[in-house]
Amino acid sequence: MIVVMEPGAPEKQIDTVVRRIEELGYRTHVLRGVEKTVIAALGDEREKMRLQALRSLEYVEDVVPILKPHKLASRTWKKESSLVPVGPDVAIGGPEFVVIAGPCSVESEPQIMETATVVKSMGARILRGGAFKPRTSPYAFQGLEEEGLRLLAKAREQTGLPIVTELLNPYHLEQVAEYADMIQIGARNVQNFALLKEVGRAKLPVLLKRGMSTTIDEFLMSAEYVLSEGNANVVLCERGIRTFETATRNTLDLAAVCVLKRHTHLPVIVDPSHGTGNWQYVTPMALAATGAGADGLMIEVHPDPTVAWSDGPQSLRPDKFRELMQKLRPFVAAAERTLAPMEG
Repeated sequence: MIVVMEPGAPEKQIDTVVRRIEELGYRTHVLRGVEKTVIAALGDEREKMRLQALRSLEYVEDVVPILKPHKLASRTWKKESSLVPVGPDVAIGGPEFVVIAGPCSVESEPQIMETATVVKSMGARILRGGAFKPRTSPYAFQGLEEEGLRLLAKAREQTGLPIVTELLNPYHLEQVAEYADMIQIGARNVQNFALLKEVGRAKLPVLLKRGMSTTIDEFLMSAEYVLSEGNANVVLCERGIRTFETATRNTLDLAAVCVLKRHTHLPVIVDPSHGTGNWQYVTPMALAATGAGADGLMIEVHPDPTVAWSDGPQSLRPDKFRELMQKLRPFVAAAERTLAPMEG
């Protein structure tokens, strides 16, 4: 349920309503809009009729049920699109179309420094790189772990790009949060609810990737776990789903962008690298994602994909990334968004 306060409701009365809701055994989330303040009451839905009595309180305009199970992620709760800040001067979901770029995994200092410098010069606004890697085989490269985090932090210091990196389990949360500007929850962990609760309490922005077999409703419920712990800064990422088709690594569901933008206020970006698994398809799918209404892209870039320790076939070389960023500009402009300029 949400309690809608009348325009101009004084802070004292808002606090009174919050207190009454919590006395009924519900948790509250307060959203202060330009015209009105709304208060979400989260708890046992079987007792929601008790909340209807709040209509009798002064300055309460209405008490409205949220029919969607993903309440805080729903546009019923917040109609205007959310803006998620990442670092001091980057925000996803606003007028700027944000490109996140970097290697699948951090391999060495020269590799991450070169990649960070290159993607920054071409207009990327956030650096990605895996320090902890979830791999299908236990014998595959699992990441440099804390050394990888240190190298990402060094690349941030050199370029000024905020960094996003994946968290695999709650045990490493404090360590990752010490270095990262944004925490990525990968496709394999999208329904790791204990992990989602922990990152919800951590307060760092969260990049939540859709699972390989996750429906849109399930995806939004995963976001709800983070939001319900008090972390409002969640960005959703469509990265392809598993279907019967084998021509691409996954099936990139660009229709999901349109559905998500309709039903949630959270920003939505697209990862065409994982979505296709083939560098030749990354650029056309990136352009299509922009036209579909995405708020940004996540692109894998490697100085030499032929020697990459993971995901080389889907990674763009620097020259191909430059071509992508050049081709992207008219699409971004047509979507009435802006793109960071290229250097040189």
